[in-house]
Amino acid sequence: MSLANQVALITGGARGIGKEIATLFAREGADLALFDVNAQVLEQTASELRALGRRVEGLVVDVTDASAVEAAVLKVLDKLSKIDILVNNAGITHDGLIVRMEESQWDRVLDINLKGTFLCTRAVAKAMLKARRGRIVSIASIVGLIGNPGQANYAASKAGVIGMTKSVAKELATRGITCNAIAPGFIKTEMTDRLADEAKQRLQALIPMGTLGEPRDVAQAALFLVSDAARYITGHVLVVDGGLAM
Repeated sequence: MSLANQVALITGGARGIGKEIATLFAREGADLALFDVNAQVLEQTASELRALGRRVEGLVVDVTDASAVEAAVLKVLDKLSKIDILVNNAGITHDGLIVRMEESQWDRVLDINLKGTFLCTRAVAKAMLKARRGRIVSIASIVGLIGNPGQANYAASKAGVIGMTKSVAKELATRGITCNAIAPGFIKTEMTDRLADEAKQRLQALIPMGTLGEPRDVAQAALFLVSDAARYITGHVLVVDGGLAM
Protein backbone atom coordinates (compact mmCIF):
# COMPACT_ATOMS: atom_id res chain seq x y z
CA MET A 1 0.00 0.00 0.00
CA SER A 2 1.40 3.37 -1.04
CA LEU A 3 0.83 5.13 2.30
CA ALA A 4 1.85 2.31 4.63
CA ASN A 5 3.37 3.50 7.93
CA GLN A 6 2.33 7.10 7.30
CA VAL A 7 0.09 9.38 9.35
CA ALA A 8 -2.31 11.76 7.61
CA LEU A 9 -4.13 14.66 9.25
CA ILE A 10 -7.30 15.70 7.39
CA THR A 11 -9.35 18.73 8.40
CA GLY A 12 -13.08 18.58 7.77
CA GLY A 13 -12.50 14.85 7.60
CA ALA A 14 -15.80 13.55 8.96
CA ARG A 15 -17.91 13.82 5.82
CA GLY A 16 -18.01 14.73 2.14
CA ILE A 17 -14.75 15.10 0.27
CA GLY A 18 -12.75 14.96 3.50
CA LYS A 19 -14.23 11.59 4.44
CA GLU A 20 -13.62 10.28 0.92
CA ILE A 21 -9.95 11.30 1.15
CA ALA A 22 -9.64 9.76 4.61
CA THR A 23 -11.19 6.48 3.44
CA LEU A 24 -8.91 6.22 0.42
CA PHE A 25 -5.82 7.02 2.49
CA ALA A 26 -6.84 4.39 5.05
CA ARG A 27 -7.22 1.79 2.32
CA GLU A 28 -3.75 2.74 1.13
CA GLY A 29 -2.31 2.03 4.57
CA ALA A 30 -2.27 5.40 6.36
CA ASP A 31 -3.21 5.98 9.98
CA LEU A 32 -5.39 9.04 10.40
CA ALA A 33 -6.15 12.09 12.48
CA LEU A 34 -9.42 13.82 11.64
CA PHE A 35 -10.36 17.36 12.65
CA ASP A 36 -14.03 18.34 12.48
CA VAL A 37 -16.56 20.41 14.41
CA ASN A 38 -19.37 17.81 14.32
CA ALA A 39 -18.59 15.40 17.17
CA GLN A 40 -21.28 12.84 16.34
CA VAL A 41 -20.41 12.51 12.66
CA LEU A 42 -16.71 12.57 13.52
CA GLU A 43 -16.98 9.57 15.83
CA GLN A 44 -19.06 7.65 13.30
CA THR A 45 -16.49 8.24 10.56
CA ALA A 46 -13.61 7.37 12.89
CA SER A 47 -15.31 4.08 13.78
CA GLU A 48 -15.79 3.20 10.13
CA LEU A 49 -12.13 3.87 9.39
CA ARG A 50 -10.93 1.87 12.40
CA ALA A 51 -12.87 -1.06 10.94
CA LEU A 52 -10.41 -0.93 8.03
CA GLY A 53 -7.64 -1.75 10.48
CA ARG A 54 -6.20 1.73 10.86
CA ARG A 55 -5.39 3.80 13.91
CA VAL A 56 -7.69 6.83 13.89
CA GLU A 57 -7.80 9.87 16.17
CA GLY A 58 -10.92 12.02 15.82
CA LEU A 59 -10.65 15.46 17.38
CA VAL A 60 -13.30 18.17 17.61
CA VAL A 61 -11.37 21.24 16.47
CA ASP A 62 -12.36 24.72 15.32
CA VAL A 63 -9.68 25.44 12.71
CA THR A 64 -10.10 29.19 13.23
CA ASP A 65 -8.88 28.90 16.85
CA ALA A 66 -5.07 29.07 16.88
CA SER A 67 -4.62 27.64 20.37
CA ALA A 68 -7.06 24.79 19.69
CA VAL A 69 -5.25 23.90 16.47
CA GLU A 70 -1.82 23.92 18.14
CA ALA A 71 -3.09 21.78 21.03
CA ALA A 72 -4.79 19.29 18.71
CA VAL A 73 -1.67 18.91 16.55
CA LEU A 74 0.40 18.22 19.68
CA LYS A 75 -2.16 15.60 20.73
CA VAL A 76 -1.91 13.91 17.33
CA LEU A 77 1.88 13.85 17.59
CA ASP A 78 1.58 12.35 21.07
CA LYS A 79 -0.92 9.67 20.02
CA LEU A 80 0.39 8.81 16.54
CA SER A 81 4.05 9.91 16.90
CA LYS A 82 4.26 11.92 13.67
CA ILE A 83 2.37 13.69 10.89
CA ASP A 84 3.55 12.87 7.37
CA ILE A 85 0.60 14.35 5.48
CA LEU A 86 -1.70 17.32 5.98
CA VAL A 87 -4.85 17.80 3.91
CA ASN A 88 -6.49 21.19 4.48
CA ASN A 89 -10.05 20.38 3.52
CA ALA A 90 -12.24 22.21 6.06
CA GLY A 91 -14.29 24.87 4.32
CA ILE A 92 -17.72 26.49 4.02
CA THR A 93 -19.75 28.65 1.68
CA HIS A 94 -22.07 31.52 2.62
CA ASP A 95 -23.14 32.99 -0.68
CA GLY A 96 -24.55 36.40 -1.52
CA LEU A 97 -24.20 39.17 -4.06
CA ILE A 98 -21.47 41.63 -3.09
CA VAL A 99 -23.86 44.56 -2.57
CA ARG A 100 -25.91 42.49 -0.11
CA MET A 101 -23.16 40.49 1.54
CA GLU A 102 -22.92 41.02 5.28
CA GLU A 103 -19.52 41.58 6.84
CA SER A 104 -20.15 38.50 8.99
CA GLN A 105 -20.60 36.38 5.83
CA TRP A 106 -17.26 37.60 4.50
CA ASP A 107 -15.43 37.10 7.79
CA ARG A 108 -16.74 33.60 8.51
CA VAL A 109 -15.83 32.21 5.08
CA LEU A 110 -12.37 33.79 5.11
CA ASP A 111 -11.76 32.63 8.69
CA ILE A 112 -12.52 28.97 8.05
CA ASN A 113 -11.31 28.58 4.47
CA LEU A 114 -8.16 30.71 4.55
CA LYS A 115 -7.19 31.41 8.15
CA GLY A 116 -7.94 27.79 9.07
CA THR A 117 -5.64 26.60 6.30
CA PHE A 118 -2.93 28.94 7.55
CA LEU A 119 -3.23 27.87 11.19
CA CYS A 120 -3.18 24.13 10.41
CA THR A 121 -0.32 24.49 7.95
CA ARG A 122 1.74 26.52 10.41
CA ALA A 123 1.20 24.03 13.23
CA VAL A 124 1.96 20.93 11.18
CA ALA A 125 4.88 22.46 9.26
CA LYS A 126 6.84 22.73 12.52
CA ALA A 127 6.79 18.95 12.93
CA MET A 128 7.49 18.35 9.25
CA LEU A 129 10.52 20.66 9.33
CA LYS A 130 12.02 18.59 12.16
CA ALA A 131 11.39 15.40 10.21
CA ARG A 132 12.69 16.96 6.98
CA ARG A 133 9.82 15.41 5.08
CA GLY A 134 6.13 16.06 4.51
CA ARG A 135 3.23 16.45 2.12
CA ILE A 136 0.72 19.30 2.36
CA VAL A 137 -2.35 19.42 0.13
CA SER A 138 -4.96 22.17 0.40
CA ILE A 139 -8.38 21.94 -1.18
CA ALA A 140 -8.96 25.16 -3.13
CA SER A 141 -11.56 25.57 -5.91
CA ILE A 142 -11.80 26.61 -9.53
CA VAL A 143 -13.85 29.51 -8.15
CA GLY A 144 -10.53 30.80 -6.80
CA LEU A 145 -9.21 30.77 -10.37
CA ILE A 146 -12.18 32.00 -12.42
CA GLY A 147 -14.58 33.62 -9.91
CA ASN A 148 -18.30 33.01 -9.57
CA PRO A 149 -21.23 35.43 -9.12
CA GLY A 150 -22.51 35.46 -5.56
CA GLN A 151 -19.31 33.97 -4.16
CA ALA A 152 -16.91 36.87 -3.73
CA ASN A 153 -16.05 35.70 -0.22
CA TYR A 154 -15.55 32.06 -1.24
CA ALA A 155 -13.55 33.01 -4.35
CA ALA A 156 -11.31 35.32 -2.31
CA SER A 157 -10.69 32.61 0.28
CA LYS A 158 -9.79 29.98 -2.30
CA ALA A 159 -7.61 32.36 -4.32
CA GLY A 160 -5.86 33.07 -1.03
CA VAL A 161 -5.33 29.35 -0.45
CA ILE A 162 -3.70 29.10 -3.89
CA GLY A 163 -1.39 32.04 -3.23
CA MET A 164 -0.49 30.69 0.19
CA THR A 165 0.21 27.25 -1.27
CA LYS A 166 2.75 28.65 -3.71
CA SER A 167 4.47 30.75 -1.04
CA VAL A 168 4.67 27.90 1.47
CA ALA A 169 5.95 25.57 -1.24
CA LYS A 170 8.88 27.91 -1.83
CA GLU A 171 9.57 28.23 1.90
CA LEU A 172 9.59 24.50 2.65
CA ALA A 173 10.97 22.92 -0.52
CA THR A 174 14.57 22.67 0.68
CA ARG A 175 13.45 20.63 3.70
CA GLY A 176 11.82 17.86 1.69
CA ILE A 177 8.26 19.16 2.10
CA THR A 178 5.94 19.59 -0.86
CA CYS A 179 2.90 21.87 -0.80
CA ASN A 180 0.23 21.65 -3.49
CA ALA A 181 -3.42 22.53 -4.00
CA ILE A 182 -6.38 20.87 -5.67
CA ALA A 183 -9.00 23.05 -7.37
CA PRO A 184 -12.19 21.00 -7.74
CA GLY A 185 -15.01 22.08 -10.00
CA PHE A 186 -18.61 21.09 -9.32
CA ILE A 187 -18.53 17.91 -7.24
CA LYS A 188 -21.48 15.78 -6.10
CA THR A 189 -21.76 16.62 -2.40
CA GLU A 190 -24.52 17.40 0.10
CA MET A 191 -24.53 20.96 -1.23
CA THR A 192 -25.11 19.99 -4.87
CA ASP A 193 -27.58 17.28 -3.85
CA ARG A 194 -29.84 20.04 -2.51
CA LEU A 195 -30.01 21.74 -5.91
CA ALA A 196 -33.10 21.37 -8.07
CA ASP A 197 -32.78 19.09 -11.09
CA GLU A 198 -32.99 22.08 -13.44
CA ALA A 199 -30.09 23.78 -11.64
CA LYS A 200 -28.00 20.60 -11.85
CA GLN A 201 -28.69 20.37 -15.57
CA ARG A 202 -27.51 23.95 -16.05
CA LEU A 203 -24.30 23.18 -14.19
CA GLN A 204 -23.67 20.05 -16.22
CA ALA A 205 -24.17 21.99 -19.45
CA LEU A 206 -21.18 24.16 -18.50
CA ILE A 207 -18.89 21.17 -18.06
CA PRO A 208 -17.24 19.79 -21.22
CA MET A 209 -17.34 16.25 -19.80
CA GLY A 210 -21.09 16.70 -19.23
CA THR A 211 -21.30 15.52 -15.61
CA LEU A 212 -20.51 16.60 -12.08
CA GLY A 213 -17.44 15.11 -10.47
CA GLU A 214 -17.46 12.58 -7.65
CA PRO A 215 -15.70 13.03 -4.28
CA ARG A 216 -13.46 10.11 -5.24
CA ASP A 217 -12.09 12.18 -8.16
CA VAL A 218 -10.73 14.70 -5.66
CA ALA A 219 -9.54 11.94 -3.33
CA GLN A 220 -7.58 10.25 -6.10
CA ALA A 221 -5.90 13.56 -6.93
CA ALA A 222 -4.98 14.01 -3.27
CA LEU A 223 -3.57 10.47 -3.11
CA PHE A 224 -1.35 11.22 -6.10
CA LEU A 225 -0.03 14.45 -4.63
CA VAL A 226 0.89 12.86 -1.28
CA SER A 227 2.42 9.75 -2.84
CA ASP A 228 6.00 9.16 -3.93
CA ALA A 229 4.78 9.48 -7.54
CA ALA A 230 4.53 13.26 -6.93
CA ARG A 231 7.84 13.66 -5.07
CA TYR A 232 9.08 16.30 -7.56
CA ILE A 233 5.86 18.33 -7.72
CA THR A 234 5.38 21.35 -5.46
CA GLY A 235 3.58 24.69 -5.70
CA HIS A 236 1.17 23.15 -8.21
CA VAL A 237 -2.60 23.62 -8.51
CA LEU A 238 -4.23 20.45 -9.83
CA VAL A 239 -7.58 21.31 -11.41
CA VAL A 240 -10.21 18.54 -11.12
CA ASP A 241 -13.23 19.96 -12.94
CA GLY A 242 -14.14 17.99 -16.06
CA GLY A 243 -12.76 20.81 -18.22
CA LEU A 244 -14.94 23.61 -16.80
CA ALA A 245 -12.13 26.12 -16.31
CA MET A 246 -10.59 25.67 -19.76
